[in-house]
Parts: sequence; structure tokens; C-alpha cells
Amino acid sequence: MIKKGNPYGTHRVIEPKGVLPQPALKIDNTMEIYDNEVWINVQTLNVDSASFTQISDQAGGDVEKIKEIMKGIVAERGKHQNPVTGSGGMLIGTVEQVGPALEGKTDLRVGDKIATLVSLSLTPLVIEEILEVRKEIDQVDIKGQAILFESGIYAKIPTDIPENLALSVLDVAGAPAQTVKLVKEGDTVLVLGGAGKSGLLCLYEAKKLAGPTGKVICWAHRQSSLDTVKELGLADVCIAGDATDAIEVYEKVMEATDGKLCDLVISCVSRPNCEMSAILATKDEGTVYFFSMATSFTKAALGAEGVGKDVNMMVGNGYCKGHAEISLQIMRESKELRDLYTKLYA
Repeated sequence: MIKKGNPYGTHRVIEPKGVLPQPALKIDNTMEIYDNEVWINVQTLNVDSASFTQISDQAGGDVEKIKEIMKGIVAERGKHQNPVTGSGGMLIGTVEQVGPALEGKTDLRVGDKIATLVSLSLTPLVIEEILEVRKEIDQVDIKGQAILFESGIYAKIPTDIPENLALSVLDVAGAPAQTVKLVKEGDTVLVLGGAGKSGLLCLYEAKKLAGPTGKVICWAHRQSSLDTVKELGLADVCIAGDATDAIEVYEKVMEATDGKLCDLVISCVSRPNCEMSAILATKDEGTVYFFSMATSFTKAALGAEGVGKDVNMMVGNGYCKGHAEISLQIMRESKELRDLYTKLYA
């Protein structure tokens, strides 16, 4: 008889008891489904950028060591939750089995190819074998299985967009969707890490919504990346520099905005210590959206207080209503961005 499960997956938590699967240190990754779970045959893991950067740094870029670290995380925790960053990623796979309690509650059927839109940091996962590591796009092909809880969101892979491209876009879907909610006509918007995977999508939506009276600024580490942003017309101002150098960011943004600073700053940098750069670049009562999982809440909160900045600070929730469709629609609207994403991330 199939056992009954909790909608949020608490029945899988091993330690500590009484917490949800995401903050849990260890969860049960036994591949026998409860009545309200979906069993998935996993094809590809898209490790989140902050996590993959940390793992790659730890491994010195060595592919075999990356595999070893990833398998070690899953063996210890029952899920792929980076112990340093706390973050995970997402996956593509094929539905193998749907629990009977989900009948009438889900449109998933055996054989459907889906991308999970919940983090690997809460997803029960088994890695039997790592087949390929694509370091340049944070993707890892595996032979393995995973469980999606009743509350877990997902997107069926569209037929008009290649799988790896869809996975790369859906991995950061929360960023452009929140950008749509935050940007108003005439706004000055800065995207830190604007030439990266999430940053490009944010720039696209910000440019569209801020309109001709607004100003969109892209900050990136490499000039070559900025040249691509310029070619695509995704920003009004492009600045190269170190996003961890708060004073440099502040001074260059002051110059670019005639001393007015920004209504909205979106931080997409996948490395730590960029909190104060985002905060200093924001005008009083403006908004900072920290999409990066490398963000420290403590550094952001105490740092803003320490410099007397009254700014609204948003945590980068990877989920936003309609986020999957918004991000995939960008790939349909912009041939140039789709071509670039295909080249860089698929």
C-alpha cells in the first residue's frame, strides 16, 4: 500500500525533525513514491550559478572533482544542496510515476518531459552516474531519479524551444518576471551582473518597460560581455568593473545618473560581497532586488543601516506567478537574445 505524504514533503525530512525539506540537513531520497508525489527520471541538472561557481572553485575546475563533490553532497543530504551557498538549481526529466492522490489535481502524465521549478535544495535526488559536466553553462547530465512534491511547481518542456535552452532560461525565470513587476516607465535601472544568464533577461524586460524616458545601466565584469549587450541594444549605459567594489560602483553610477542614482538595482552577480554595491547605487526609498543566491541577508541589512540608506530590499524568490511563460516568451520575441542564449547556455 502506498503511504500518505504531506503536500510540502515534510514526510521526507530525516533531520532535524519539524522543518521543511529545504532547510533540512538530510532528507529521505528513497525512490518509492508516496501517494502525492511524482517520480521523475532525471536527464539534466541545472546547478544554480552561485552553487556551481563555488563547487568549481573548490574543485580547481577539475571535472572529476566536480563530479565527486556533487555526488558527495547528494549522498550526505539526499538532495543537491550546496553546504556553502545553501542553494541548489533545477532539473529536466521524464515523469515515471504519478501518485494516486494527485489524480484530478495535476495535468502530469507518465512520459511527460518537465522542468522542475523548485530548487534542488529541497528535491529528493539519487545520482547513479554523472555522464557529462558542462562547466560553461552550469549543466550536468546524469543518470538518476528525483521526487517532486505535491506543492512543487513545474513547466512542461515546450515543443518550440530546445530542451537545454528551455532549462537554462527556466532556471532564472524568477528574475525577469520580478523585473516586469518592479520596473515603471521612466525608471533608472541598474543590473549588476547584467551580462550573465539572469541579467540579460532582466535587461531585456527593463529596457522594454522603462521606455524612452528611462535609463537602463548594465554592469559587467568583462568588456567583451558588455560589447555583446551593446550590440543587442539591451542597455543605455554599459560599465565594466568589479561588482564587489562598492565605492567604484557608487562613483561610476553617480556619474552615469548625474548624481541621482537608481530607482531600481537588480543584483544578479553569482559571487558574494556585492550587497553594498547594490545598496549604494540605489537612491533613497528606491528598491534593491537581490536575485543572486550568493547574497547575505545579514550583510545587506546591517550594511544598509551602517550607511544610513533607506531602501526597500527584496529577496530573490525564484518563483513569481507566470514566470515560466514570461521567460520563455522572451526567447520567442527576441531572435537576437535567443541566438545568444543558444550559443552561451544551450
